[in-house]
Amino acid sequence: MTGAATAGRTPGVVLLDYGSGNVRSAQRALERAGADVEVTTDFQTALDADGLLVPGVGAFAACMEGLRAVRGDRIIGRRLAGGRPVLGICVGMQVLFAEGVEFGVQSQGCAEWPGAVTRLGAPVLPHMGWNTVDAPADSAMFAGIDSDARFYFVHSYAAQEWEMDSDGSPLTAPKLTWTDYGGPFLAAVENGPLWATQFHPEKSGDVGARLLANWVATL
Repeated sequence: MTGAATAGRTPGVVLLDYGSGNVRSAQRALERAGADVEVTTDFQTALDADGLLVPGVGAFAACMEGLRAVRGDRIIGRRLAGGRPVLGICVGMQVLFAEGVEFGVQSQGCAEWPGAVTRLGAPVLPHMGWNTVDAPADSAMFAGIDSDARFYFVHSYAAQEWEMDSDGSPLTAPKLTWTDYGGPFLAAVENGPLWATQFHPEKSGDVGARLLANWVATL
């Protein structure tokens, strides 16, 4: 399951099983989307796969601890340095930011993107259930998905802004998808080989299946 995807071959995806995540449902969803999925923490296998999926459920700090224990942060960094696709889901998206702040405690993330993951300002938490998203018109991630489609969320924390540099421009040039729950937050980011969703596509029915198929098609 190594090397770049070629015509006529099923793309190989490693689902990084570092002890935090909805691994089996994500595996089944990826397989339905057309990928050959291996659930593993093997360093070289994860580096060589056509695609890497990083799941995540629970606390930011605990997920980072588990990720570092299997050198997942290094795997992500090395793959992206080589332009190799990575998809983060839920806390697997959050850990891609520079830090997470929970109960006043700051935890260092993978720092692939600037900024912090913080507690949502809504009066009722967690944000749990179905919500619409506002995706860019030219998004490859949301290609073929209706603008009023709903995705399944369950979280209390999110990235609520995209950090800017001194002249007001984003530090990178991503495609940002927003959602509102007690205020706007990032529902998804599409940034070259690095894609991520705060919602759970594997729990989002047909629209989530289409999003995963869109990702697999890029491998």
